[in-house]
Amino acid sequence: MQTLNSLQELSDIGKLLKQITSIAVVGLSPKESRPSNMVARYLIESGYKVIPVNPGQSEILGEVCYPDLFSVPEQIEIVDIFRRSEDVLPIVEQAVDIGARAVWMQQGIINSEAAELARRKGIFVVMDRCIKVDHNTLGL
Repeated sequence: MQTLNSLQELSDIGKLLKQITSIAVVGLSPKESRPSNMVARYLIESGYKVIPVNPGQSEILGEVCYPDLFSVPEQIEIVDIFRRSEDVLPIVEQAVDIGARAVWMQQGIINSEAAELARRKGIFVVMDRCIKVDHNTLGL
C-alpha cells in the first residue's frame, strides 16, 4: 500500500511527464534486451524525444549518441540515469550545470548525495523508480 508521500510523488511525476518532451537516457545500451533500451523504446513510442548518452556509442535507436550531457546540443528536460548508484553523482552534477528540470534514477539506483545536490539546485528528483512503469501506471 502506498503512503501519502508516494501518492503525492506519483502525482508530481505525472505532472512532470505531461509537461516535458525531451529525455536524455544516460547509460543507454544498444542491446535490445537491456532495460535501458526497452525503456527508451517505450518513451519514443510514447512521443518523447529520447537523447542517448553513452560514450561507447555513436548512434542508438536511430539517434545520435553523445558521450556526456555537456555534449548534447539541445535542451534536456529529464536526465534518466541507467548507471550504478556510485556513478550517479557526476551525472547529476552535469544535469545541474546544463539546467535540467529533473533527474530520474531508475529502479535500483539510489544515491542520496546526488539527490540532495539536485534538490538544493531546484531540480525535481525521482530515485529508485522506473520511468516506464510510472508512465504506464499513470496512463499517460
